[in-house]
Order: sequence, then structure tokens, then C-alpha cells
Amino acid sequence: MYPTISHLIYDLFGIYIPLPIQTFGFWVAIAFLLASWTLTLELKRKEALGIMKATKKYELIGVKLNYSDFFFSFFWSFIIGFKLCEAFYNYSDFVANPQIFILSTRGNLIGGILVGLIYTYLKWSKNKKEQLEIPRKITTKIHPYQLVGNITMIAAISGIVGAKIFHNLENFDLFLNDPFGQLISFSGLTFYGGLIGGTVSVLWYTKKYSIRALDICDATAPSLMLAYGVGRIGCQMSGDGDWGIDNLSPKPEWMSFLPDWMWSYNFPHNVIKEGIPMQDCGNEVWFPYCYELANPVWPTAFYETIICTIFFLFLWKIRKKINISGVIFCVYLILNGIERFMIEKVRINNEYDILNGITQAEIISFCLLVIGISGSYFLIKKSKNKLDY
Repeated sequence: MYPTISHLIYDLFGIYIPLPIQTFGFWVAIAFLLASWTLTLELKRKEALGIMKATKKYELIGVKLNYSDFFFSFFWSFIIGFKLCEAFYNYSDFVANPQIFILSTRGNLIGGILVGLIYTYLKWSKNKKEQLEIPRKITTKIHPYQLVGNITMIAAISGIVGAKIFHNLENFDLFLNDPFGQLISFSGLTFYGGLIGGTVSVLWYTKKYSIRALDICDATAPSLMLAYGVGRIGCQMSGDGDWGIDNLSPKPEWMSFLPDWMWSYNFPHNVIKEGIPMQDCGNEVWFPYCYELANPVWPTAFYETIICTIFFLFLWKIRKKINISGVIFCVYLILNGIERFMIEKVRINNEYDILNGITQAEIISFCLLVIGISGSYFLIKKSKNKLDY
């Protein structure tokens, strides 16, 4: 396992370069970038078909900025300079635990003031050049694909918050033992919490630009499936606890040509330091990630990556053939529900004392499956009724 990108580089090239980049966070960032790219392509396609339209935006140019604008500019640039300068002068502490470092009160006061003053001055200078005696109103067109940056940011922030809330509710005992650690850790994210949080926020944002909810849901469906699959690469490579139950069965003959870890794995050097101490941890580069599971388990994150990649390709293929708004998203819900419900059978998770033991993810995935099937039926029937009239 590779807790950080530095460990990956070391394993591949034998060179240890201290970088403040966790492997899980790196793949989450890649997932969002790929989702943004595919969403951009889909929004452009839908606009070309007339399903979505550009909206007009009115703004005043040549306006003099007020004191509150300069205050907030100084405040945020001060925070950035405060942290960046401290990270530069104490890089080893920053690399050791980036989350703790960023959320702590540590910082460089002089660096923060200098960065704040420089940025505020540059903003004031630019505004002075652009000022007009009489500010004028201009009209610009905002195309749907131009919103992808904001959509991605909103989805990322609200998705992570929602994922954290659901994870801590599902693992409330762990949260009570270490509230701060559970909140700042990049591991421990429940996908369905992120899906709900991200969906609500994106629908609220896109409504302001007159984009119908069903249309934006359809556009994001393939991207969501792709992002989930890519994000699971980070889970597998870092060993963040998203693994299966014990798998002590011998590897089948038909899998003999594949690596052993595709069947069962002990997740050595896992990022959450779960399991028993390793007999041979290697050199000091791997410290303190010197633990592995006592028994090999199912590599469920790897299986989810494979399944979700296949489902993404399927959604990407059929998106041009289904013209009823909302149906593509319903198909996504069906596929997502099936995938997660099945993987939960071999995935480690907290079970509720109902129905012979059922997990939160199984309950939600079953609900998504029902919503997807009933939603598809309702939307298709509604479309046929319109054609009859």
C-alpha cells in the first residue's frame, strides 16, 4: 500500500521525495477532474441539441470597489500567506501530517501580512485602471458547460461534508473516541452521504441558471459513475479501510495468471495502520505505516473500480439513444444500487440488528434501486402519454 504519493514514487523508483499528497486524496482529485471533463462534453452536447440553453447575465463594469471588498481580499490572502509561508519554513512538519498542520493555529504572521498587502494592492491597482466615470451595464451569455468549474467545486465541498456526516453516523463509536481525527481524516468517506450532499447542492446551484433538474441529473450520471470508480483506486492503493471480509479461500485456477492481491490481500502499510505489526516493515521511509491485516480480505475497492468502469462505458454509450429526460439518471441509480448491494455481501461494514444484519449502504442502495426502477417507469409512461395526446 502507498499511504502517500511519496511512498509510491519510492516503491517505483527507489527515491523518496517528501510530498504532502496522500494517495487517496490524489485519486479523489483525479476523479473530480475526469468527472469535470466528461460533464463538460455532455453539457456541450445537450446545448447543441437544444436541451439546454445559455442564460444571460447582467453585470456592472467600471464600479469602484468598496472597503468590504478589500477587507475580504486581504483576509483570505492573509490566511493563504499565513499557512504557505509556515509550510515552506517547516516543510517536514507539513509533510508529516498535512491535515493537522493546515487546521492548526500554526502560521507565519509576517508572511501572511505581506501576502495580504501585496494581493490587496494588486487588486486595488487593477480596479483603479478599470474604473469608469459612469459604470455601465453589460450582458454576457453563460453557457451550461461554463458552469462546470463551479459545479465541481460545489459538489466536492458539499459531497465531502455529506460523506463525512454519513460516515460518522454509521461509525458513531469511532467518532466519539476521536472526533477531531475522524473529521479531518481524508479516509472514512461514505459515498451515499456524498451523493446526497452533492446532488442537493448542485441542483440548487444550476436552478439559478434555468437548468432543469432532470437534465442536469442525466448529464452528471456517467460522470458520477466514473468518479466513483476512479476514487476507489485511491481506496485500494492507500488501504483506507474500504476492504472486504476475510477471504481464506484459495485462489481459483482460472485466476492463476492474475496477481494474488486481486483475490485476497493483507493490505500491508495501510494508511489507517490497521491490523498487526509487520515482521519486515522495510526502512524508515515506511514508518509509521508498519501494519497489515492478520487475515487476507477481499479487495472490494478494486472490484468496484472494474464494475463502475464498465457501468460508465455503458451509460456513456446509451446516453445518446435515450431522449426522455431523467431516464439516464434512473438507470444510473439502478446500476449503482445493484453494484453496491452486491459488493456489500463481501465488504466489511457495520450491520444493523434487523433483517439478519443489514448495512446502511444496503438499505440506501436498495432504496436507490427502487427509485431508479419506479422513476424509469413513471418517466417513460409520462412520455408515452404525451405522445398519445
